[in-house]
Amino acid sequence: MPAEGCAWSAEHDRIFGGDQGRTRPTGRLHFLSPAHEGAPIGARVGPAFLISRPQVGNGDSPVGPYGGAVNYEVMAADSLARIAAATPLVHHITSVVVANDVANLTLAFGASPVMAVAPEEVAEMAGLASALVLNIGTISAVTIDAMLLAGRAAAERGSPIVLDPVGAGATRFRTVSALRLLAELPVTVLRGNRGEIGALVGGGKMRGVDAVGDEDPRTVAEAAAARFGVVVAVTGAVDVVVGKDIAPLEVRNGHPLLGRITGSGCMATAAIGIFLTAGEDAATQAALALATYGRAAERAAAGEPGPGTFRARLLDEVAALRQAGVGGLQIALA
Repeated sequence: MPAEGCAWSAEHDRIFGGDQGRTRPTGRLHFLSPAHEGAPIGARVGPAFLISRPQVGNGDSPVGPYGGAVNYEVMAADSLARIAAATPLVHHITSVVVANDVANLTLAFGASPVMAVAPEEVAEMAGLASALVLNIGTISAVTIDAMLLAGRAAAERGSPIVLDPVGAGATRFRTVSALRLLAELPVTVLRGNRGEIGALVGGGKMRGVDAVGDEDPRTVAEAAAARFGVVVAVTGAVDVVVGKDIAPLEVRNGHPLLGRITGSGCMATAAIGIFLTAGEDAATQAALALATYGRAAERAAAGEPGPGTFRARLLDEVAALRQAGVGGLQIALA
């Protein structure tokens, strides 16, 4: 790969807390994509470097290539800035119950939503989008066919695909449909609760779309990651993210009020899709998305509002993240 296609930024040292006095970086460089070609000098059109997958250190935090602890708050702020600058198109084929919330959340993060579901147009639309988010909350055979069409187009474009297997384990149709999508599409991130993800690997107990078993989230996530070869995010009181060649991560941001509104998990899936447009490492971006979304929820819950007020405030707090900052993210090795 030609050397002129890459860039090393001092921002790397700011994120990893490393020694800028070194003359040769030890981390991997990110080679700029064709989208950078022709951009005005100084334009912020995407990441200037690849943040290498966190390595396991002696403590409870991942370390970067210089040995310093990863600064997730800086990484999250940088992702939010990239999203705002690029306004990526994110294609959602999602539940009719949450389509409006997901669309508004996408706008609040600074991205552009499209909710096309017709089989006649989904492939064309996915071919234009920077990410595809598939949610089987209100599925039919026609919807699954549309998801497959869109997923193949996204794969051809090289766009990340996020799958939310809503209610897998509750009915055979849902479980089989989720497994078919995983088998036929190059899914990037699989996001669900412990019951849904557990059902896809032979366990998990569901009542409707709610997990009712006692599955261990990390065990479930690791089993699914090994079986399907994808990044897996199991969300709950503590979120667990498992990916290839990366130590499992825990995210402890969030609030119990998320469990009192419909679609909070679906919105978490949407957040992952949005963040995948702003970075190369899917596991890291998934953790950043969940932590940032959870931090907004914590702020929205100030003063103990009711669920209706909380839902409106959640959207406001997501929209305010770039101004208010992302201090207080809780991401650590699991």
